[in-house]
Amino acid sequence: MSMHQPCVLTTKDFSIIETMRERCLGQDDPLAPILKQKIETARVVFREDVPENVATLSSRVTFTINDGPPGTRVISHQHMTTPVGMFLSIATRRGLALLGLAEGMQFQLAGMHGGIETVRLIAVNYQPEATARARDLAAHAAPRPANAVAAEHRIPALTLVRSASPAPRSHTPAADLPDDPGPSAA
Repeated sequence: MSMHQPCVLTTKDFSIIETMRERCLGQDDPLAPILKQKIETARVVFREDVPENVATLSSRVTFTINDGPPGTRVISHQHMTTPVGMFLSIATRRGLALLGLAEGMQFQLAGMHGGIETVRLIAVNYQPEATARARDLAAHAAPRPANAVAAEHRIPALTLVRSASPAPRSHTPAADLPDDPGPSAA
């Protein structure tokens, strides 16, 4: 990814990247140059405005490394221990490289054993922001039945439960009962 081609980050993702950079171990940290480039080139948008083809946190993406076989992972915030092979943390170089890329874009980073490694985003299979927008749109666009409005304004019926397990009751004359009915009467 060249310095002129910005990544797209939600405000939340950008804040996380900034925090990661502040906590960075220094220039020897392998994430430091990636964090710097992401912050310097980021186009920050609200979650409602992020294009659906951009990799955000919790997105399920398909990608390649050096044009090798494609892999599919969920971009996560922290290292995930289970299930193995399902998540790719942004605390790793490859996970961080994918964050903010649009489909078809690539990010070049220094390889672990020298050379350049190219991470290319093939597809965003699922993006939580796009799913939330579609759900909100469907909720506002769907016609509501007339009785749905009336049902929303009904007062729910309450059932008073004295105990989770019924206690055996002894038959006591009414004269022996105290005058204060106790908190259960409230």
